[in-house]
Amino acid sequence: MSTTRATFTLDDSLADQARRLGVNISAAARDGVAAAVRSALTRADRDAYQRSPEKVDDFWTDAETWGDE
Repeated sequence: MSTTRATFTLDDSLADQARRLGVNISAAARDGVAAAVRSALTRADRDAYQRSPEKVDDFWTDAETWGDE
């Protein structure tokens, strides 16, 4: 897996608190970006489904019986 270096701005008081509490800022940022991406993907999937919901397809009911023959 390749990585990309990113730079961001953090409020001084928040950075100080993180250091005092032993929070790994880089790891927290990675976790936060990963959570934001998962959330955005979930929203995109939900929006796509709402735009084009699945329809009942009787083919699958018939297909499931193929293995029973």
